Amino acid sequence: MVANIRSGSSPGGALYYNKEKVDKDEAEVLLWQKMLEPFDKHGRLDIDACMDSFWPYLEANRRTTNTVFHVSLDPSPEDKLTDEQLGKIACEYMERMGYGKQPYIVFKHKDISREHLHIVSLRVDEQGRKLPHDFEARRSMEILRDLERKYGLHPSVKGQGLTDREGLRKVNYSEGNVKQQISSVARSCLRNYKCSSYGEFRTLLELLNVSVEERTGTVDGRDYAGVIYGAMTDDGYGIGTPFKSSRIGKDVGYKALQKYYERSKSALKQDGTLDRLRQTVKDAMSPDNTREEFRQLLKADGIDVVFRINPVGRIYGATFIDHNAGIVANGSLLGKEFSANVFNELYPAPKQAQQVAEQHVEQKHEVQNHAANPISGIVDTVLDLADTRAYEEQQRQMQQRRKKRRHRS
Repeated sequence: MVANIRSGSSPGGALYYNKEKVDKDEAEVLLWQKMLEPFDKHGRLDIDACMDSFWPYLEANRRTTNTVFHVSLDPSPEDKLTDEQLGKIACEYMERMGYGKQPYIVFKHKDISREHLHIVSLRVDEQGRKLPHDFEARRSMEILRDLERKYGLHPSVKGQGLTDREGLRKVNYSEGNVKQQISSVARSCLRNYKCSSYGEFRTLLELLNVSVEERTGTVDGRDYAGVIYGAMTDDGYGIGTPFKSSRIGKDVGYKALQKYYERSKSALKQDGTLDRLRQTVKDAMSPDNTREEFRQLLKADGIDVVFRINPVGRIYGATFIDHNAGIVANGSLLGKEFSANVFNELYPAPKQAQQVAEQHVEQKHEVQNHAANPISGIVDTVLDLADTRAYEEQQRQMQQRRKKRRHRS
């Protein structure tokens, strides 16, 4: 079972989303707790009635911005559960997450191949105090694993779609056949994902322990362009000897990749292609989460986020990999609200880690400055020159001795 937790400033949005599904007969109300009857006199879901149950909590709210707790619970397609079982799972999940005494409403959705739940509740109690949310994503996953064992459910973790696609498995150098492993990964990525740039393609491959480097230049007046592939460890270090793309085939070479980037650009420009990814990332963005919790929220929805971080812990880039839709997109492609600066302000590096990193950088600069000191540089140059001349003189004397020996013989 997979949980996707979202936050929001008002429960109205989450309620309207579920009401639309109910009105289309794609969902139904399964149960509600500590709430008034959520239906009007005609038996239709009434948003105002639901809000009447939430207003006392919202009015007591002190200073919490994101007051909404909206979670979807997705069982494995192999699990066939009754409404009673789904209700018990929903209630136990909310109880263990700390929302057992909160007002909440549970919807059963049936708009996709498997039934799943949506639960709408509040993050503030009756006194307006925010409920504890530390390590929310981690606690959620631990609870789900326990529920799977308790109810005999199939374990399923969205975001591991990597292994569900043919050929997509992390390269393991110790297993041998490295070229074959890399070939399989590269070709599978080209088939299953859209990357509009070399940087995005590289980020995707590195997630699978494959390095890629495009090389261009001029030799003897002739332009050249090529691609080098290699294996990486789980820690991100290169291992073994990299090799040219020609050892795999033209379909993973430089020209083929340029055409692939252009095709991907065209596909990603089509209306609505990036909407789901944008919305999912936006829903997971919250000042109440840490960087790691943000990662886990997206991972639960089949999305990996790769932050590029400088030596002092500042985020200077972000790439999102949607395994379900087969999309790899830098934050800049999604829009200004997903830029590196936004994420750096939302998820700054811990102060202690930042101070340690800054000290390290300062020490490094001191060493570099010392090395760049004009006086020390001149001294080093003179010493190097003296060593060179001494070596040349030594070689000259040795040559003269050899000549004398040859003449004597």
